[in-house]
Amino acid sequence: MPVKSFQGERAQKKRVTPNKLTVSDIMTIQLVVFTPEQIIHDVMKAFIKHRISGGPVVDGKGNLVGVISEADCMKEISDSRYFNMPILDKSVGHFMTEKVETIESTMSVFDAAAMFSKSSRRRYPVLEKGRLVGQVSRKDIVIAALNMKSQTWNAR
Repeated sequence: MPVKSFQGERAQKKRVTPNKLTVSDIMTIQLVVFTPEQIIHDVMKAFIKHRISGGPVVDGKGNLVGVISEADCMKEISDSRYFNMPILDKSVGHFMTEKVETIESTMSVFDAAAMFSKSSRRRYPVLEKGRLVGQVSRKDIVIAALNMKSQTWNAR
């Protein structure tokens, strides 16, 4: 006896709406941090070892005092060549950027994406009540978007 095609009741799909996805949900919390007293040569070695292009600079209490990046190092490398002066004995405090734009950990991922789209920054330090708790990058935002692609974009 031939089997007749049968289609039972379709399962009801629940529409999944994500809770408000915040920066704290996607940020990197295990950071390579530097101190203003560190020698720039050691920082360059850390960039290579950890495959990073920058990191936050913190004081003895863990407060954010600046950021150091490959770009900061490149400027000084270029200047040292021009003036024929070694740079390897100078500290991070000499090279770092002190005025740092930050993101609060409670900011939505969409607001963070808007911040990235309006600037050339590749990463932002994340603060919670004024204290450094992590870092969020453009890549973190892209990964979050890919993870949400099958869900609604309405994050209320």
